Amino acid sequence: QVHLVESGGGLVQAGGSLRLSCAASGLTSSDYAMAWFRQALGKEREFVAAIISNTYYADSVKGRFTISRDDARNTVYLQMSTLEPEDTAVYYCAARPLTGVIGTIRREYDYNYWGQGTQVTVSS
Repeated sequence: QVHLVESGGGLVQAGGSLRLSCAASGLTSSDYAMAWFRQALGKEREFVAAIISNTYYADSVKGRFTISRDDARNTVYLQMSTLEPEDTAVYYCAARPLTGVIGTIRREYDYNYWGQGTQVTVSS
């Protein structure tokens, strides 16, 4: 059974940094595309970043966020810097098979497995 468990969320001031972690069990993260999505209150869930052999980012976070993976720990990270109040959201870790991933890596409904989410709040 697959489990994705996020951690590292919290309250931070604008301009600050946080690092989110996603610990995966029941799958080998290097065999999947791993991604972060986020959902702000009253808004739809949106793509943030993903990693396979390359990394992919939403334009809104490019240059501020970095996704990485530690295969030995089966864990994916999202380093977030220069945070803005607009980054406030629940952040979700997700995983999907690599089949057909190119061109669809930002597509939410292709992800089979999801974590429970971790809240990130950025105060102004």
